Amino acid sequence: MENRKYIVLKDLEVYQLARQLSRIGWDIFESLTWQDKKIMGDQFIESTDSIGANIAEGYYRFHYLDKVKFYYYSRGSLAECSTHWLELLFERGKIQQSVFDEFVRESKRLEIKLNNFITVTYNQSQKPKK
Repeated sequence: MENRKYIVLKDLEVYQLARQLSRIGWDIFESLTWQDKKIMGDQFIESTDSIGANIAEGYYRFHYLDKVKFYYYSRGSLAECSTHWLELLFERGKIQQSVFDEFVRESKRLEIKLNNFITVTYNQSQKPKK
């Protein structure tokens, strides 16, 4: 029987970046007023936290199509939090430019890693079995 070594979820760089983005997102959420949390903040933090949650769920799925499906959900959540909710928070003066820039910078790093992770996962399934 072949010994395979698997990477633990928390050691995946893409997951670590998702968790880092969640930490930044939580700082933003915590700074909001109760009303802003209710109107925009709840959806912002839910979509931000959903990135890592979907990576985790996909990572523990058996079939590569299941894995990729959850990674696509993760990518959708990344777009929701960074291109919709974050921009609304900034446009409405709820966060400062420096906070906005930090979140965008980290989300771009994550986007690249997530796209690569999806590609690698899909390509692994296309390799002939020995």
